Amino acid sequence: MGRTRLLANLKRHLSESRLVTVTGIGGVGKSRTVLRLAHQVRSQYDDGVWFADLARLQDAGMVKHTIASALGIADQSSRAASETLSEWVADRNMLLIIDTCEHLVDGCAELVDELLTANPNLKVLATSRQSLHLPYEHVVPVPPLVVPGDDPNESLFNNESVLLFAARAGAVVPDFVLDEHNIGAVAELCRRLDGIPLAIELAAVRLRALSVEQILGLLADRFSLLAGASRTALPRHQTLRAAIGWSHELCEPAERLLWARLSVFAGDFELDAARFVCSDARLPSEAITNLVTGLVEKSILLIRSDHAGVRYKLIDTLAEYGEEWLDKLGESEQLRHRHLEYYLGLAERSEDAWSGPRQVYWFVRMRQEHDNVRMALEHALRTPGESLLALKLLSSLWFMWVCCGFAREGRVYLERALHANQTPSKERCKALWVLSYVRSAQGDSAGALQAAEQCSTEAVRVGDSRAVILASKMQGTAALLQGDLQKASALLGVAIEFNTDNKELNPGLLPAIVELSLVLNAQGELYEAESLLLDCLQVCRERGELWVSSYANWALSLPRLAANRTAEALTCAQEGLRIKRHFHDTVGTLLALETTARIFVAQEQAKLAACLLGALHQNWKTSGLPMLGAPFLTADHEKCVKECQKLLGEEEYLVAFAQGARLDLDEASSLALGELDAPS
Repeated sequence: MGRTRLLANLKRHLSESRLVTVTGIGGVGKSRTVLRLAHQVRSQYDDGVWFADLARLQDAGMVKHTIASALGIADQSSRAASETLSEWVADRNMLLIIDTCEHLVDGCAELVDELLTANPNLKVLATSRQSLHLPYEHVVPVPPLVVPGDDPNESLFNNESVLLFAARAGAVVPDFVLDEHNIGAVAELCRRLDGIPLAIELAAVRLRALSVEQILGLLADRFSLLAGASRTALPRHQTLRAAIGWSHELCEPAERLLWARLSVFAGDFELDAARFVCSDARLPSEAITNLVTGLVEKSILLIRSDHAGVRYKLIDTLAEYGEEWLDKLGESEQLRHRHLEYYLGLAERSEDAWSGPRQVYWFVRMRQEHDNVRMALEHALRTPGESLLALKLLSSLWFMWVCCGFAREGRVYLERALHANQTPSKERCKALWVLSYVRSAQGDSAGALQAAEQCSTEAVRVGDSRAVILASKMQGTAALLQGDLQKASALLGVAIEFNTDNKELNPGLLPAIVELSLVLNAQGELYEAESLLLDCLQVCRERGELWVSSYANWALSLPRLAANRTAEALTCAQEGLRIKRHFHDTVGTLLALETTARIFVAQEQAKLAACLLGALHQNWKTSGLPMLGAPFLTADHEKCVKECQKLLGEEEYLVAFAQGARLDLDEASSLALGELDAPS
C-alpha cells in the first residue's frame, strides 16, 4: 500500500536526517501523514513529540512565539524568543513537528536552523507546500493515494483510495457497503479525483443525498465547467479545486455566503461570534444557527464540544476557498472590521469581568480566542484608520498579557501599536501603563519605569486622572523590583489611597496591596504586612477573585516564615500554588516555589528544598529574569542555597539539585504540594 511505504520511508529518513520536510499540494494528507508517523516513533524520543501548527499565522515575526507557545514555554522573558527556544530544547531528545510552513518559509527556515544548531538531539519534521531550502534538509513529497489501475495486480477492494472512500461513506451513511454493484463506480470516482484525500472525503459526504453513480455524473459536469480555469495550476490543484467548488455549488446560496464570511476567523470560533460578524440584511442573525448546522452536516465546518462549550472550525483549505469568494464579493475589509469589533467587544467584557467569580472562565475563553485576537490585531495594525482600535484591544487584554503567560507577545504588540499611535490620548495612556505592567512581569524594571513615567506625563496633558493613578501604581511596582523600598511604598500608597472605592480591584488596588505588603515585609514590619494581606484576601473571597488571591497567599507566607511560623507559611505558599494551577502564571508559580524551598530549609527538609532549587534553576531559564531581578528576592534565594548546602553537604546537595533540574514546572509544583515523591 502506498501510505504504508510512505510511512516506512519517512521513518527511515527521520532516522538518518535531523530535518525532514514533507511536501505536497493542499488536501493531499501531509498533516495526517506526519501525525501517524509521530504516533509510531514517539517512544524513541525521551522528551516527547511536540506539534506546532502555523496554518493560521500571518505574521512571520510571530513564528517563534507560536512555536514557543506550542511547546508550553511561558511567554514571559524579555529576551529574544529564539534564545528562549534554543535554551528550552538545548538538551532534550525530542521531535518537533512544524505544520504548514509554506507561507512563512524564510522565518521557519531561520528558526529551524537556530534550534538544530543549539541541540544535537533535536529532530524536526515539517510540512509545507515547498521545502525550507536548508542544506541538510531531506524533502519527502507526499503523493496522492494510489488509485485503482495504478497497480494492475491489486484488487479494487484493497485499493487505499477506495478504502478511504468506503470508510468515510460508512461514517456518512451507516448502511453503506462496498460491493460488486458499486465498486466500479467508486473506483472510477477515486480515479477522477486523482486520489486526493480531501477531495475523496468531500465526495463521500454527498452520499447523504446521492448515489455513487450520481456523484460521478455531477463531478464530471463540474470538472468540465472548471477545466482550464487555471492553466498555471498543477492538475491536482485543479481537481481539488473542482471538488471543493463542487461542494460549494451543492450548498444553498445562504450557506455559500456564510462559508465565505466565516473565512475571516482564525482557528475555531463560537456561534455568537458567527452571528455578530457574519449577519446583515442578507444573512439575518436568527438564520445563522441553522446555516451553521447545515455547513456542519455538509462537512464544511468541524464541530468540537467540551466543558468550555461548542466551537466550530473551517479547515484551512476550505477557509482559503472561502477567502477567495469573500474577495470576489468585495466584503473582505467590511468582514474583517466586524471581526475586529467583535473581539474588541469580547476583550472589554472580559476585562470588566476579570476580577469576579468567572475569572477562570475568562482565562480559558481568551486563551481559546488567542488566534482570533491575533488576527484582529494584525488587521487593525495594518489598516489605515484602525490602529487606535488595536490600542484599545491590547489594553483591554492587559490580564491576558500579564496573567495568562503571554507577556512577551503582549509587549511586541503594545510597542507596535504605540509606535503607530504617537499622539497623546486616553487610549495611548492606558496602553502605556499596560506596557509598564507587562515589562515588570518580565523583570524589565527600567523599561517598566520608563513607560509608567511617560504614561504619567501624557495623562496629565490629556486630563486622564485614572491613568495618573495607575501610572503611580506601575512606577511603584518598578521601584519595588529595583529595591527602592521607600519610593515603592510612597507610590503604591498613593495608588491604594485613590482606589479606596473598590470599584476596580485590578490592576490598581489589589496588586498594589500585595506589593506594598512585600515592601513592609522587606522592611521588617511583619504584623502590618500580614494585616494588609488578610484584608486583601477577604476582599478576594467576597468578590470571587482568584488570581490576586494566589499572590496574596504567597505573600502571606513571607511574614509568617520570617516569624518562624513555618507550618502556617507552608500552608499559605501551597494554597497559592494550588490556585495558580487555574492559570498559566509561570512567574507567579516560580516565586511561590522559591518561598516553598525556603520553608523546607527552615523545616530541615533539605533534600526536598534542593530538588526544588534545581527545578527553579532550570525553569527560570525559559520563563524570565530569575526573581524578576528584585534584590530582596535574590538575597533570600542566595541565603536559601547556602543554608541548604550546609544542611546536606556539597555532594548530596548537587545530586538532589540535579534530580530537581529534570522536573518541569508542573512536576515541581506537585513536589512542593506533597503530591510527588522526591526523585530518587
